[in-house]
Amino acid sequence: MISEPSRHCTVELQALPSRIGQVRRIISAQLRYWHLDPLIDHAALGVTELLTNVHRHAQPDKSCIVEIELLLERLTVSVHDHDPRLPTVREPSASSTSGRGLALIAAVSESWGVRPRDGAGKVVWFTLPAPPRCAVLPPHPVYGATTDGPFELDAVTYLESGTPSVARSAVVG
Repeated sequence: MISEPSRHCTVELQALPSRIGQVRRIISAQLRYWHLDPLIDHAALGVTELLTNVHRHAQPDKSCIVEIELLLERLTVSVHDHDPRLPTVREPSASSTSGRGLALIAAVSESWGVRPRDGAGKVVWFTLPAPPRCAVLPPHPVYGATTDGPFELDAVTYLESGTPSVARSAVVG
């Protein structure tokens, strides 16, 4: 039995340099919202590397979908693109300025992989373990969820007629 529902976020974009930073900020904000702050740096680094690969290598276009999902104390970050060519891990020379993206993802993640996508394209993904206490926190606090509020008996209002009426509060939405 799953005690905590999955949490899911999807962003569709063109993998252009100006958009990569925006998506990194979106992912960071979503992880903060889910109380997964310890995962932000590794998730942001990984999504940056994957989107950079789409920008540099994907054909016929640069459109892609970034997806993050928290399920059973495991965060999965994936990037779906339309290029069927699968990436390979390279061993760049010491003076190379690129070619280390997948090695970085392998170093900071628990696991990673590539799978062909139905039709055309592929999905490149990596996972990060969520700290155990993060997986049980609600995504945001719920206020007014009880029927017996913090009302004291002196929280009484008097109508013009002088009749006491208990103060009431309602949460809408």
